[in-house]
Amino acid sequence: MAAVSGSSSLPVAEGNPRGHGLGSRAAAALVFGSSAAVLVVEIVALRLLAPYLGLTLETSTIVIGIALTAIAVGSWLGGLIADQLDPRRLLGPSLGLSGAVVALTPAVLRTTAEWAPALLLLIASLTILVPGALLSAVTPIVTKLRLTSLAETGTVVGRLSGVGTVGAIVGTVLTGFVLVARLPVSGILIGLGALLVVGAALVEWRTRGWRGTPALTVVVVAGGLATTVAPGGCDAETRYHCARVVADPDRGSGRTLVLDGVRHSYVDLDDPTFLEFTYVRALASVVDSAFPDGEPLAAHHLGGGGLTFPRYLAATRPGTRSLVSEIDSGVVRIDRERFGLAPEAASGIDVRVEDGRLGLRRLEDGSRDLVVGDAFGGVSVPWHLTTVEAMTDVRRVLDGDGVYVANLIDHGGLDFARAEVATLRETFDQVALVGSPVDIGRDPTATPEGGNLVVLASDRPVDLRAAQEALDARRTGWRITTGAELTSWIGDARPLTDDYAPVDQLLQPSGTRRDR
Repeated sequence: MAAVSGSSSLPVAEGNPRGHGLGSRAAAALVFGSSAAVLVVEIVALRLLAPYLGLTLETSTIVIGIALTAIAVGSWLGGLIADQLDPRRLLGPSLGLSGAVVALTPAVLRTTAEWAPALLLLIASLTILVPGALLSAVTPIVTKLRLTSLAETGTVVGRLSGVGTVGAIVGTVLTGFVLVARLPVSGILIGLGALLVVGAALVEWRTRGWRGTPALTVVVVAGGLATTVAPGGCDAETRYHCARVVADPDRGSGRTLVLDGVRHSYVDLDDPTFLEFTYVRALASVVDSAFPDGEPLAAHHLGGGGLTFPRYLAATRPGTRSLVSEIDSGVVRIDRERFGLAPEAASGIDVRVEDGRLGLRRLEDGSRDLVVGDAFGGVSVPWHLTTVEAMTDVRRVLDGDGVYVANLIDHGGLDFARAEVATLRETFDQVALVGSPVDIGRDPTATPEGGNLVVLASDRPVDLRAAQEALDARRTGWRITTGAELTSWIGDARPLTDDYAPVDQLLQPSGTRRDR
């Protein structure tokens, strides 16, 4: 009779009468939302950890690896437990507990970073692994609830897998392009936690009646309140950084821009010629010796920060035109609102929110007297601004007498700095390195300490004696090395290219917080 009526002759899945009241739309919504939430947690975790672990390839790899582990563990255990227990008993707790952990994450991580930094990586792993696994368990649980006949297995599993993938894509795009640009990371996680608890309440009401939700709601509220008093807050959370502006207690007009816990720029609001950081004084010394006093320049700056050096050029070389490529619009907003950046017509400084390398490509050949490299993502130079190809583009936009100067930072064996200087030697005729005598090989009996270095590159000779006098006048304590001494310092370092630039692996970060 079954064959005559056209109905399936395959058996009905045991113990699952018509999906336990979970409709196809509700099932799709749960899988979509939980998959999206996993990716939101993963991306926001990167932002939350950046002030403490740095925004490096290693940090990103760790977070991605933990998130993938959570997805694998949650999918496996979710399916296993759904076969042993009533799936209706699992959905609400999975959503609710994950929401509680997500809401508590900002306060827990920031408190751990300040009070027990040795445990930060472990706690961070748990705050990603636990909610990620619980949320990833939703898909196999929902699949179990929706399977009413073995004849529908392929359709149900395929549909829900597709919906979950689309949810993950939407979560990624929404977080990267919308949420992070408009909301603080703590607000994103607390809001997500609240949504997950609401979802748990709806599921509980639909399948079993109200159970446990009030207690989880209290946890979410507690997470929000704890975040307001937890250490490590920001003045502003930009698209890329946790940013603070710190007043100098010893200099009323002095301000320090701190990004992800690292001092990036010092700006004197009343006197732009006051240069606090040693590496900025070194930049000024090199540039002042490379060009006649007071001569206006056409300059391009890769990285803006607090715009200390563009301000210095505007003050000491009236008529200078500085074009700045700064990728973080939030930092530019701080420049205008907190550091008093005037419009281009008055300041001579044109700041464009763009990637530095893309900004270089837009410049005409021979259009710049000076290019300044001072871009950093976390504690390292973005790798694509370090390569032979990038330096070839720098050389292209410089005129025949143009000069490129760059701020480098490295520690330990200075492997990245050596590779970058080797890269510049592949591109320019004249290269010199400026830094502490210990770090640039001028004191071979001492072990390099690391920190900031300044490299100078050009196709024409620069008066290095005048540069050294300027360094001495500014009391930097730095020296210059070039020629055979520089060759010896570089050693067997391999130039960086677009095809090979392991900057994060070469660079050795400092064990303590220092100036960028």
